[in-house]
Amino acid sequence: MKGKVIIFSAPSGSGKSTVVNHLLGLHPEFEFSISATSRAPRGAERDGVEYYFISAEKFRELIAGDSFVEYEEVYEDRFYGTLKSEVERIWSKGHVILFDVDVKGGANLKRYFGDTALSILIIPPSIEELERRLVKRGTDSPEAIAERVGKAQQELDFARGRFDCELVNDDLETAFREAENIVNGFLCE
Repeated sequence: MKGKVIIFSAPSGSGKSTVVNHLLGLHPEFEFSISATSRAPRGAERDGVEYYFISAEKFRELIAGDSFVEYEEVYEDRFYGTLKSEVERIWSKGHVILFDVDVKGGANLKRYFGDTALSILIIPPSIEELERRLVKRGTDSPEAIAERVGKAQQELDFARGRFDCELVNDDLETAFREAENIVNGFLCE
């Protein structure tokens, strides 16, 4: 292990990306780990910025070549994963890796990195609020939103007890302060 790792996970729409971006703005020594995915870009997402967008076929080739720290087939032919090359790229700069991943990916990363990692589960105040946020975001079809909301409770049930701490994102400013305190405590260890 070359450095520290901070993992944020949550069901889609819980605010993890907003919290991660806030922390990135406060800590120049943090670098966002860009995940690979086989899904299509949403909105203005760009390859190599928000994600590395690759085909499901190429994703399977990379799995066979042991190119991932972790990966998950979240939905049929929709893969997400962390490339080993991405971890090495960030650590080669001496930076702390900041992950923004789904719940299973977060649990897998925590297991892989062990005590060098801090894992934080962000929880929405309710499933109804999560659905409202996904609708407001305006990036998914009603069918995709229904699929995500249906999966959210399963993800939360799976995640309980697998993360170092949980943060309820009911009020964004409060969530920012709590995340700052948790992360600063970890960095001082």
